[in-house]
Amino acid sequence: MSDHAASAPTRDFSSIRSILATDCGSTTTKAILIEKNDAGEFRLVTRGEAPTTVEAPFEDVTRGVLNAIAEVEELRGRKFLSGEKMITPQIGEVGADIYISTSSAGGGLQMVVTGVVKSMSAESAARASLSAGAIVMDTLASNDERLAHEKIERIRQLRPDMILLSGGVDGGTVSHVVALAELLSAANPKPRLGIGFNLPVIYAGNKEAAGEVQKILADKVSLQTVPNLRPVLEQENLGPARDAIHDLFLEHVMQQAPGYKKLISWTDAPIMPTPGAVGLIIQSIAKRQNISVVGVDIGGATTDVFSVFGARKSFNRTVSANLGMSYSVSNVLAEAGLDNILRWVPFDIDQAELRNRIGNKMIRPTTIPQGFRELQIEQAISREALRLAFVQHKAFAVSLKGVQKERTISDAFAQSASDTLVNMMELSMIVGSGGVLSHAPRRSQSMMMLIDAFAPEGVTELVVDSIFMMPHLGVLSTVHEAAATEVFDKDCLIRLGTCLAPVLAKGKEKVGEEILRASLTLPDGTRKDVALKVGEVLLVEVPYVEGKKTRAILTPSKRYDVGNGAGVPVETEMNGGVTGIVFDGRGRPLVMPSEAGERVRRLTAWNAALNVYGEAR
Repeated sequence: MSDHAASAPTRDFSSIRSILATDCGSTTTKAILIEKNDAGEFRLVTRGEAPTTVEAPFEDVTRGVLNAIAEVEELRGRKFLSGEKMITPQIGEVGADIYISTSSAGGGLQMVVTGVVKSMSAESAARASLSAGAIVMDTLASNDERLAHEKIERIRQLRPDMILLSGGVDGGTVSHVVALAELLSAANPKPRLGIGFNLPVIYAGNKEAAGEVQKILADKVSLQTVPNLRPVLEQENLGPARDAIHDLFLEHVMQQAPGYKKLISWTDAPIMPTPGAVGLIIQSIAKRQNISVVGVDIGGATTDVFSVFGARKSFNRTVSANLGMSYSVSNVLAEAGLDNILRWVPFDIDQAELRNRIGNKMIRPTTIPQGFRELQIEQAISREALRLAFVQHKAFAVSLKGVQKERTISDAFAQSASDTLVNMMELSMIVGSGGVLSHAPRRSQSMMMLIDAFAPEGVTELVVDSIFMMPHLGVLSTVHEAAATEVFDKDCLIRLGTCLAPVLAKGKEKVGEEILRASLTLPDGTRKDVALKVGEVLLVEVPYVEGKKTRAILTPSKRYDVGNGAGVPVETEMNGGVTGIVFDGRGRPLVMPSEAGERVRRLTAWNAALNVYGEAR
């Protein structure tokens, strides 16, 4: 039987035959079974799920875990449980060699971050917390224009699981960081979970101030000091703070959650926050293929966006905590506006009716579309939720502020999203996850939602997570990267295809103008030529063939760019998929007609090009 997780790093994983993994979500606990087959490959065998049981009446997360694994037992026809204990390692045909888990139950890891300058140390603190899988409830800074008593009251109201305190470069002034520590001391924050234990606080600021911070906070919080997030202005050092967040999440936060102490004793690797595990797998894709990647997980309440860009493979994650498809659906309406949602609806509908339908979804958040038009409305909403989450992500994923680019102190505070690291022409892959994308009735619907929301430029591959197993594979990658990689490539990813989108480099669009000629050599050797005009969407059906790509010579017109500059041809290789290769001539940004009849006509034509909704209803 598995008695403790600490032994995981010293175990020999070369002889592993089976892996059991669970993800404890806020509503559903999902279990997957991975086994090595006769060919020596690790493959997904089956999955099970059950309601998460962290709340009353059960108040024990392990009940949901056991129920999900019991379903795996039934489907696989062999035992993994002995009473209420996990059988590890595998003995004969009983049990699994390792058991691992991720969790976002109980609302996930919720943090408050602080820094001296909002656009410098505070932003670095937010980046460290987000990349560790946390939800950042608020960012407090010395220059955020809130009065001291307002900040104190805010900390007391939020009751986070953890606080990250940062600020100052090493050897710089200590007074501002000390003032932030005194604010925390005055607030005397209490944790969200657990009674009678001190709130974990990580100090990752000017090392010269560490002693003073220790004096001020030692008696009121559980303080841990790590190396500075910004030891100098030109350098960001997020690793130590991120590792400390993971450790404290496991040791303090999860120990207080109902049943987690028992769950921790079962696992063969530390339990990770679900978004942190997803971030690991996104980074793994970028590193293995040496490409830039954007990943998105759209849920009922929040939308997470992940990105890896640039030569240094800079990783960023943002949480749009008010953009989701069920509990937060009315927030999408409020932030996007009715007209922006309406522009994606491919039929004429009264605005009041559309508003009422969105309201019904908020009232009954667990329902799924029952009719064809309900499905189209839900997918219209998803485009805006994804688009807005990506806008927020691009504003956050920026180069270090206060470095090199400043001409005056005020310039350091004024840098904007124009400094974003997200370069759409550099982007090689978009990975989609979440119910509305993974469970769309047709894969072409998922592809169209991603293209419309993210507006990729140049040559971009699109994939979706088949059954939302990226969290399981993320934590698996920390103990058996080969198994995680194999299952990810062969069972997790559904390859939708590739989008080719020329971008206007100069001048104005002319209706009917030819903007791209493409000469394709398909994996089976077939040749195909394509001519794309302004406003068109065209599809070439090319299945994904492992190890074989479509070779393409792309020749844009002299005013359009497809990756090498205006009018410069591009020779490349690309993957097909269950949808195929999509040529998108609608321009960037994508502007929709305001007149209802013309909007419906264009949407209908574009959807028909990809057979998004099949036969007309």
